[in-house]
Amino acid sequence: MTALADPGRQSLAKMRPTRGVVVRALAFAVVGVLPACASAPLVQGLTLSSYEGLAPSDGVITKSRVRVNAPPVLASHTINIIPTTFSAEAAPKLNDQQRTLVANAVSRALCVSLSDRFEVVTIDTPADLTVKTVITHATETDEFAAGLSAVASIGSSFVDMGAPVPVPRIPIGLGNLSIEAETLDTLGQQQAAMIWGRGATAFFSSPKASKASDAYDLAAAFGDDFGYLLVKAKSPFEGFDPNLPSLHKINSAIGLAPKHAACENYGRAPGIAGVVGGKLGLPPEWTDNGGKKVAAQ
Repeated sequence: MTALADPGRQSLAKMRPTRGVVVRALAFAVVGVLPACASAPLVQGLTLSSYEGLAPSDGVITKSRVRVNAPPVLASHTINIIPTTFSAEAAPKLNDQQRTLVANAVSRALCVSLSDRFEVVTIDTPADLTVKTVITHATETDEFAAGLSAVASIGSSFVDMGAPVPVPRIPIGLGNLSIEAETLDTLGQQQAAMIWGRGATAFFSSPKASKASDAYDLAAAFGDDFGYLLVKAKSPFEGFDPNLPSLHKINSAIGLAPKHAACENYGRAPGIAGVVGGKLGLPPEWTDNGGKKVAAQ
C-alpha cells in the first residue's frame, strides 16, 4: 500500500529556499552594497596628431571626447587599419600575451565594424583613410572574483526557477579600458578622433578567470563605437539609433569569414567556442587564437 504524501510537508518543501535561490540572493545583496561597475577613466595619451576640437560626448556607461569632419569622412570609400598598440604606461600588470590579445581584439572589432560602409584594405595598400589606435589605460580583472562569479552563474543554471534569472558578477576587481584613436587622410590630416573610456559592469560583463578578460570584452565595444563614428560621421552617443547588426557582423561574431580579406589579418572571432568558454568562465587566451603577425608602421 502506497503511503500518501503529507501536503503540509510538500508545501514547506516548496517554500524552502534552494541553494540556487540563496546564491542569487547573496549575489544581489553584494551588488547592492558595492559599486556595480568599474570607473571609466578617460586617459589622454600623446599619440594623436591633434587634440583640438575634441568635444565631450558620453554614453550611459561610456565616457568619450570626439571630433569628426563629416564631409571628407562620408566621401571616403577605402580605409586601412594600423594594428592597435599599447602605450608604454598602459596595463603594466598584463603580460605580453594578454596585451597582444587585447590589442588584436580592438583591431579585429574595428575591421568588422568599419566594413559596414568602407572597403577595408591591408595596411600596405593606399586608402582614402587610415586608422591609428592606441590603448592608453587598462585595469586588470580580479581573476579570483571573476572565477567565483562564473562558478555561481554555472551553479545557478542547474536550479529550476521556472524562468532564467541572471546572476550578477561579484563587483570586485572589475576591469576598465581607455583608448584614443584617430583617422588620417592621404595627406596625414586628422579627419576624426576619439578618446574613449569604459568600465566593466556587474550585470552586463561576462566574468572570466583572466586579468585581461574585461579589457578583452571592452575592446569590442570600442570597435563598435569608433566604427560608428566613421561609418555615420557622428558620435555614437548622440540621438537614438537602433543600429541593428549587419549580416556580415553576425557572421563574423560566430567565427565565419569576414566581409573583407584584410580583416583576416586579425583572425576570426572564437564563435561558439568563445561563447561556451565565456559561460564557463574560461580565459579568452584559451579560446581566441589571435591574429596573424602584421607589421605596424
